[in-house]
Amino acid sequence: MKKYSIYLVFMIIGLGLGWLLFSESETTKVSHTTEAVATKWTCSMHPQIVQPDPGDCPICGMDLIPAEVGAEGLGENQFRLTENALALGNIQTTEVKLSSENSAMMQLSGKIVENEESNVVQVAYFPGRIEKLYVNFNGQEVKRGQLLAEVYSSELNNAQQELVAAANLKDEQPELYKVVRNKLKLWKLSESQIETIEASQKLIESFPIYATKSGIVTKKLVNEGDYIKEGSQLLQISNLESVWASFDLYENQVSKLAVGQEISVNVKSYPQEKFTAVVDYIDPVFDTAKRTVALRAVLKNQEQKLKIGMFVKGEVYFASEGETELMVPASAVLWTGERSVVYVKSKEAPIFEMKEVVIGSKNGGNIEILAGLKDGDLVVTNGTFTVDAAAQLQGKKSMMQSQSEEDAVPTKIIGFESELDQLIGAYLQVKDALVGDDPKVASFAANNALEVLLEIEKTHIKHQDKYKEYQTKLKSGVTGVRDVATIDQQRKHFETYSNALLNLAAHFKGTQTLYKQFCPMANNDKGAFWISSEEQIRNPYFGASMLQCGEVTEIIY
Repeated sequence: MKKYSIYLVFMIIGLGLGWLLFSESETTKVSHTTEAVATKWTCSMHPQIVQPDPGDCPICGMDLIPAEVGAEGLGENQFRLTENALALGNIQTTEVKLSSENSAMMQLSGKIVENEESNVVQVAYFPGRIEKLYVNFNGQEVKRGQLLAEVYSSELNNAQQELVAAANLKDEQPELYKVVRNKLKLWKLSESQIETIEASQKLIESFPIYATKSGIVTKKLVNEGDYIKEGSQLLQISNLESVWASFDLYENQVSKLAVGQEISVNVKSYPQEKFTAVVDYIDPVFDTAKRTVALRAVLKNQEQKLKIGMFVKGEVYFASEGETELMVPASAVLWTGERSVVYVKSKEAPIFEMKEVVIGSKNGGNIEILAGLKDGDLVVTNGTFTVDAAAQLQGKKSMMQSQSEEDAVPTKIIGFESELDQLIGAYLQVKDALVGDDPKVASFAANNALEVLLEIEKTHIKHQDKYKEYQTKLKSGVTGVRDVATIDQQRKHFETYSNALLNLAAHFKGTQTLYKQFCPMANNDKGAFWISSEEQIRNPYFGASMLQCGEVTEIIY
């Protein structure tokens, strides 16, 4: 054993001498070159740390390493992504365009609900027991005059006996006869039924109940054998030839809509077809929790294409005010509390650079850009946080780095909606990493999400007290995803993270359409929720093993 140890020592010494003799000059050259170019130092675990000199990471204490040297021909803050990285990150861009000089379009998200004005509740006009029920399920179509049920009523039997007796004495006591007949009419017996009882002198044991209106049974409220009272509700029937589209409006959208205005509506089931809705009600009461105003519009639905509960998109066209506007999708803008930034892609190559922008008013899913971009720029609208992470890793200017005074751009803050958009955007990066079964990317994305949380805590926001109710669980969940070792452990913390963000989203509205999704098999078959920006199910709790397990339970915005 000692002999082998001696051989090993001699071998190491020999390799060392060879390196000194033959590689000294080249190594020295490379070392000097690196020191000359790499003027910035970063942490491999916390790439948001960028310092001009070597040293220790102020967060974890690890030695700083040289930041990646910029590629030839790139600007100081430009960086390149490979085609493979673009595909894996699902990086998508949108060309910035000026809005029309004469008109603008506002997008709304909502769902189809029953037209309550066309609803009818079928009630019982006399007490009794349901002997036979001919409506078996919700959704069953009924026609006016159709037999719905047969009811046995002891009170009605007594009234029939009174009628038979009064009919035999109607010449002597006409007033009594009249009172008894009117009593039966009040119980909705028809004239022909009353006359049949008089003529036959026989009692009708089970009385029929007929539909008073045609439509679809939306609520079946009784079953066979139930005892009912006078006035008891039996069925709710809706005429679905007319339905409502229900929307929520932001404060800055209310002034652009009025009763009688038309809204162009489309649904995913009929992507090539447009439906026209007419606004018939705007709620006079402002919802302080959601920060929205409810609006409903009437849609004709004779062909029954529109189903209750369908998600719909609404488009409203109106005259634009003043000059043309430069608009970008809201998902392109990253907001840190002090500034707003976007990532711009070169048209010739996958080269990216962060740009600080001044944002103006919000119009549906778009945000007005007052400064920082020009018509025709390509901005990243999907995978923005992935691009920002790449910028940090390459030591480039990123969302998490503070800007120099000369680069500072004044930002017009548009409220907590922007902050919530940043929280959601960071969350979706974590979710996508778990969908892809990649714990390292999930940890990195969670670190970015935590930075967003910390930035928001530094700002003075209008709803800070309400936000603080959820920030502890948000931080706990996302820190857990970042720090644990396995993807199974990450997914447990992700549930805490998701539930906290869902609670926050229930009180504040962002600018993009989001879907609340649920998998009954997650969390040891107890079920778990998550948020997605797309309706398609891509399960973060199981990844590839059960990618499509789940369903959409709610549209959040």
